[in-house]
Amino acid sequence: MTTVSAKLKGARVSDQKARLIANQIRGKHVQEALNILIFNNQKSSHLVKKLLDSAIANAEHNQGLDVDNLFVSVISVDKSVTLKRIKPRARGRADRFFKRSCNIELTLGEVV
Repeated sequence: MTTVSAKLKGARVSDQKARLIANQIRGKHVQEALNILIFNNQKSSHLVKKLLDSAIANAEHNQGLDVDNLFVSVISVDKSVTLKRIKPRARGRADRFFKRSCNIELTLGEVV
């Protein structure tokens, strides 16, 4: 079975939110996964759609595979760098908040 992969490092969305989208498209055919991502109105679905388009282009251009025979075999979301920021509050206090990011790796497989 031929596999093609694409990676997105440092995506500015939390790993929890991206993992919700990844679980929806894992194991699906490419066209079905694209439909799920197009009609989902979350920031992480837009990022995963761009990554899926990149993996499809890699499969066509580099491997010469047919798009109709591809499915999402592996998609993994891992934590990346967390930026720590400070928000000023009343009476001279300050609260810390985190800007989380993640690494997304997508692998397409060919249906035999």
